[in-house]
Amino acid sequence: MFAFQVLIVVVLVAAAVVALVLQARNSRLQEARARVLGTAESVSHAPGLAAILHGPDPTAVLQPVAEEIRGHGDIDFLVVMNANGIAYTSPRPSEIGKRFHGSIEPARSGHRVIESVHDPVGGEVQAVVSVTDPQGRVVGFVAAGITLSNVGGDVDEQLPVVLAAGALALALGTAGTALLTRRLRRQTHGLGPTEMTRMYEHHDAVLHVVREGVVIVDGDGTVLLVNDEAQRLLELPPDAEGRPVDGLPLPDRMKQLLRAGHPVADQVIPADDRLLAVSIRPTDSAGGPPGSVTTLRDTTELRALAGRAEVARGRLKLLYDASVAIGTTLDIERTADELAQAVTPRFADYATVDLAEPVLEGAEPEATLPGTAVKLRRVALRGVRDDHPLYRKGELVVFAAATPPARGFNGGPATLVPDLGADPRWQVQDTERAQEILDRGFHSLITVPLQARGVLMGVANFWRTRDDSPFEDDDLTLAQELAAHAAICIDNARRYTREHTTAVALQHSLLPSSVPEQNALDIAHCYLPAHAGVGGDWFDVIPLPGARVALVVGDVVGHGLHAAATMGRLRTAVQNFSTLDVPPDELLARLDDLVLRLDQESPEAGNEPGMTGATCLYAIYDPTTGNCDLARAGHPLPAVIHPDGTTDFPELPAGPPLGLGGMPFEAARLQLPEGSSLVLYTDGLIHDRHRDISTGLDTLHTALAQSGRTPQQTCQAVLDALPPTHQSDDITLLVARTHHLAADRIATWDIPAEPEAVSRARNDATRQLNQWQVDDTVSAGLELILSELVTNAIRYGSAPITLRLLYDRTIICEVSDSSSTAPHLRYAADDDEGGRGLFLVARLSERWGTRYTPRGKVIWAECSAHPTEEPAPDPGLFINIDDIPEI
Repeated sequence: MFAFQVLIVVVLVAAAVVALVLQARNSRLQEARARVLGTAESVSHAPGLAAILHGPDPTAVLQPVAEEIRGHGDIDFLVVMNANGIAYTSPRPSEIGKRFHGSIEPARSGHRVIESVHDPVGGEVQAVVSVTDPQGRVVGFVAAGITLSNVGGDVDEQLPVVLAAGALALALGTAGTALLTRRLRRQTHGLGPTEMTRMYEHHDAVLHVVREGVVIVDGDGTVLLVNDEAQRLLELPPDAEGRPVDGLPLPDRMKQLLRAGHPVADQVIPADDRLLAVSIRPTDSAGGPPGSVTTLRDTTELRALAGRAEVARGRLKLLYDASVAIGTTLDIERTADELAQAVTPRFADYATVDLAEPVLEGAEPEATLPGTAVKLRRVALRGVRDDHPLYRKGELVVFAAATPPARGFNGGPATLVPDLGADPRWQVQDTERAQEILDRGFHSLITVPLQARGVLMGVANFWRTRDDSPFEDDDLTLAQELAAHAAICIDNARRYTREHTTAVALQHSLLPSSVPEQNALDIAHCYLPAHAGVGGDWFDVIPLPGARVALVVGDVVGHGLHAAATMGRLRTAVQNFSTLDVPPDELLARLDDLVLRLDQESPEAGNEPGMTGATCLYAIYDPTTGNCDLARAGHPLPAVIHPDGTTDFPELPAGPPLGLGGMPFEAARLQLPEGSSLVLYTDGLIHDRHRDISTGLDTLHTALAQSGRTPQQTCQAVLDALPPTHQSDDITLLVARTHHLAADRIATWDIPAEPEAVSRARNDATRQLNQWQVDDTVSAGLELILSELVTNAIRYGSAPITLRLLYDRTIICEVSDSSSTAPHLRYAADDDEGGRGLFLVARLSERWGTRYTPRGKVIWAECSAHPTEEPAPDPGLFINIDDIPEI
């Protein structure tokens, strides 16, 4: 006992001494730990270290730096290594490239490792810290160490005494500690208290929160653990843990699997009204205790979740498909039909779209008051069958105020009617039709207003029949999303329709409403606007003096209001220039100058584009000679159909398009036999995105090559051969069949330049008028007109002088001479002896004028071939030319 007590005293004394020594040593140890840990962490967090570790030669970069840090930091070694523990730096160069001798695995998990190492030299403290890249991946480690003997302290002077006094305690403590540590490590697998506590908390939380049942059974068949989900799925009692499997209320098959503990993968076991997917894994496969872990999943609930997910996926797919399918065009009815087509039969068995009639015309419907009936046009209807009792497409339906469509159009919200038989509001529209709808199996309805940008345009109705489940709230949300997208597309189409209607109205107001009456040509024309919008094509038929007729076909490049307005300006300019009675090439030159001037004005108008890009073909046909003078400005060649049916495209000089300037235009003359046809057209007829110009010309040539057809029949044949399907450009077609003025309707005389020739010319003209059986009243006026014109030609003109009378729809008197001097109408003073001749001509004729020819000029006047009801001219105005031969 004494010895034991002495031993105790000695131990206590030694313990006291050791305590003092240990306190000093502990200070040294803490300092060493702080120094190596601080150095390792500082180096591991150095900027660019991760990049150097990935470099081609980390040792060359890191070794000098590491040695410098080691010297300044008063540590024994600083080792930088890669993720596999291979050293890149070391105080001993021979150790570079070798594996580091120390614990790095905890540091790989993100923990700082500080450990004491005992070697023959003395105690050593080393710290290992991981190096991570910007993504948080461990790319290396930094280890720093120092020998405790190198850490200074007062205890060094007492080291022999400390060593002697603590020898026994060290031996006993070492042995006991070694035994205890070995046991604890075996039981905790090397985990500390903190890790053990955290692991238990996580283990408990996961087992009770996870939506998968877990049952752990030991080798004797006793239940060790049951989590909450397993207890719910198997309907186990609260005291199931600790009881044998056979004593639990489980199906026999489940008990057999739990007892056996053999590996099982997703075996389905019925449990009451559930189907459980069971998986079993033994716990002793990796050296653990005998037993098994069983996991349970409820496939019934999984199937329900999968079904709901599939429904959601189908709705998203429907929304995507509808967003792609709806709004492919700017046509209102087509867009509405795309909505109905997109939802049937995937969402509804029947779908209808009803719009206010102003919407179809591009206008905004008038606001309606709640509680009033609504008149809508059904523009779209799609369904699984055609024999249904719903209002048909195209019908104008008046919805009663209480019905869902009326309430929706009057500003109400979307309406869901899950049971049509139990809701009387929709039945007030038409009781008999409502009953027929119910008899056909319609049982559920959703009505959604079509509203976009604050404009209510109509309603969309979705119906389901007995073959599908009723609509639900989620279906209402989906219907609203579909209708919202469709409403935007319909509103876009409505706005386009409004603009297109305005442009078409402007264009039609600028085109000729009818062809003027004349006898020289039989005219047929056709104008088809482009589907993309109104364009700038135009045509004109302009009667000219001398029974001639001018034909015009033009094309302004582009579409829209600007192209239509430009076309109107050019058409007006051509009509004005035609009154000057100039040749075709001169008219195009004047028109080109006009376009250039207008282009120069366009920059002052802001962003308004210019007029460049117009083409034109101008032709003048003379029925007295059969000649046709033509000139073109960048326009396609005309076609000529001869009386025998042969067709050709005569080569005409090609002029530049209007607006380019600087290039002259040149005219050509064609001799057209009577009964031949001149065909003028724009390039939209022969060229589109599916057909090139050469193919179009060949097809046009084939369609025209036939004789005996009227101009209208020729137009129809051309359109049949070149059908205008979805054309991107306007199409203008003008067919003119020629007539010649009969020879007996033309009388021509050469007039000598002498005053006596006036009376002879008048007498010759009177005889010709009598042969034509012209009324005496008209004949008397014509005698005076030609007397004045011939007199002026003799007095002011120059030879040769020619008089020509034409009997067409009117009597035309033409006097030509080689002088370019034109007479002017004026009022004569009271004391003037002359100056009244042209006044008489203007008073007695319907119209008169002057046109210039390469050889001079022609002064012409037209009179009606039949007497009018207007009072005869004052006889005092008539002058007997025979009585005054010198005039």
